[in-house]
Amino acid sequence: MYLAIREMRFAKGRYALIATIMVLVSFLVLFVTGLAQGLSYDNAASIKNMAATHFILEQDSNHRFTRSQVGQQELDEARAVVGRDNAEPLGVRMTTVSPADDTKKIDVTLFMVNPGSWLAPTVTEGNAINDQSAGQVVVDQKLAKSGVTIGTVLVDQASGTEWTVSGFVQNESFSHAPVVFMNEQEWLTLQAGSRTVQATSAIGRVDTGTGTGTSAIAKANTDAIGTEKSAEAVMGTSTPSGSLNAPVYNAIAVKGADDQVSKLSAALPKTEIITKSDAVSAIPGYKEEQGSLLMMIAFLYVISAFVLAVFFYVITIQKTSQFGILKAIGTRNGYLAGSVSLQVLLLSVGSLVISVLLVRLFESVLPASMPFQLGISTLALTCVLFILMSMAGSLFSVWKVTKIDALDAIGRTAA
Repeated sequence: MYLAIREMRFAKGRYALIATIMVLVSFLVLFVTGLAQGLSYDNAASIKNMAATHFILEQDSNHRFTRSQVGQQELDEARAVVGRDNAEPLGVRMTTVSPADDTKKIDVTLFMVNPGSWLAPTVTEGNAINDQSAGQVVVDQKLAKSGVTIGTVLVDQASGTEWTVSGFVQNESFSHAPVVFMNEQEWLTLQAGSRTVQATSAIGRVDTGTGTGTSAIAKANTDAIGTEKSAEAVMGTSTPSGSLNAPVYNAIAVKGADDQVSKLSAALPKTEIITKSDAVSAIPGYKEEQGSLLMMIAFLYVISAFVLAVFFYVITIQKTSQFGILKAIGTRNGYLAGSVSLQVLLLSVGSLVISVLLVRLFESVLPASMPFQLGISTLALTCVLFILMSMAGSLFSVWKVTKIDALDAIGRTAA
């Protein structure tokens, strides 16, 4: 330790340059790691916040909520296995809404959850919805930046359905879109409206082709308003359980042990049961986004190791004669190798301390719209990995020190 610190004090400029480069590299590693974690959470916050352990989806839906349809029969069978309170229906639909008094369009994700259930989020401002709330929703706080306030009327661009914002929730997003939560009553109304619009559009196409669809459109609209049977007949929409008028959900959220999951698989053979991590990974663009960021982080680790390896190898070559003299007077290889390793360790730890302070400073001034998360566990893991990669980069210099021949080094110095 004495030799390592004494040398660093003697050559302050040289080691200050190495430390500066290490601070920049470690800061970049920490910042990109925080950005990756923030984007990961923002992409799937609503799913990650749920207490569910598994989700039941339609077979061959590729683990995606938006491709799945399950019905009341599947929900009843799931509740029979795991208990009524441990299985909840979940509706997911991506759409575009606009405030009633504005032309601004906002991409959102609609979530249907039963108010009061363990799927329902905690309202941070305003009033929560209940099973009897008609035309009311709670929305993520991000919508406030688009001018949405409590009492704002949102209009669904696809179906024309209107909802009044009754409250706000925090950190609820899906596929980077803020989530709008509604009860089952509003979900069924939205489904009926969508089917009516699609049925009318389909009959209109028949009218265009045959010239005889005017009366059919009127009849379809009348039936859709009365019983919605014409809309169902045109669309041929049904749940996996076969009922045309039964509610349609996208998934069933389940809290259950592994043995219950096995029973669910046997009771629901035409469905697929996935874990929460599988559901998160199946969100469109999630794996691609995280894969790119993780590759960047991995390359930064490798780059930091190579930078250190090159710097310390050059320094070791420059000090070959000094190492030779030290060996000639009886200094052991282990002591010299430990001196080089200690210098790398001190520089790594020092640069990480400065980098952590800089990252926390940047985090405090970053805009709220920029997803950035760097928890204690992630921070500790990143620092440990950075130190390990730095020490790995110093191994080449350590190997060079052990291979220095004292007589050869002294001879070259004398020459």
